[in-house]
Parts: sequence; structure tokens; C-alpha cells
Amino acid sequence: MRIFKNAWFKRFVRKERISDSVLKEAIARADKGIIDAALGGGVIKQRIPRQGQGKSGGYRSIILFQNGSHAFFVYGFAKSERDNITPDETLQFRKLAKDYLALSEKQIEAMIKNASLTEIL
Repeated sequence: MRIFKNAWFKRFVRKERISDSVLKEAIARADKGIIDAALGGGVIKQRIPRQGQGKSGGYRSIILFQNGSHAFFVYGFAKSERDNITPDETLQFRKLAKDYLALSEKQIEAMIKNASLTEIL
């Protein structure tokens, strides 16, 4: 399973001080079938805990997810700042998932090289 974060999400986790290990835990749960919300079309929502706290008051992450293959963190928000994403946003994430989950390894490597994606190792 390769895990990535896009440039927007990279800034979000840096600002909120969310570690890569926490992101990897969210993907490990999803890989085991423990998904907080399946939004369809390869889009899932996973809760991420705040440092030193639980998941319920923490963050929500939107992930473009293909079990056993790739996961792309593309959007996140604090539960205290926003209840959920809108139906229109859900549709946009589904369209994005269709594109991202069809990327070849060569295309992914090019996106890493131009810094639009960062791999979580």
C-alpha cells in the first residue's frame, strides 16, 4: 500500500501538527475494512485524533482509496470548525478519485518530482 498526501493536505497536517504515523494508522484501519464513512467512487472519510486526545473531537480526512493499492490524502478539516463536506464537494472528490486512482506509477513519480504529491513512508 502506497500512501500519499497532496500539496494542500501537506500544508494542513503541518499547520495542525499531525504526524505521518497517525496518517498511516488511519490507512491501516481502512485497509482492514474499518472505514468511518464510505462516500462512494473510491472516496472515504477517516477520523484522525488530535494529539493527546481521541478521534471524536479531532480531524476528518478525505482520502482517495483503493484497498491494497494506493491512498491519497486530499482534504482535511477540524470537526470543531466544520460539520461535514457538502454533496457538491463529495461529487468533486469522486471525480478526483477517478483520476487519481487511474494514475500509473510513472505519473505518480512525476507528481512526486514536481511536489504535487508527497509519499508517506
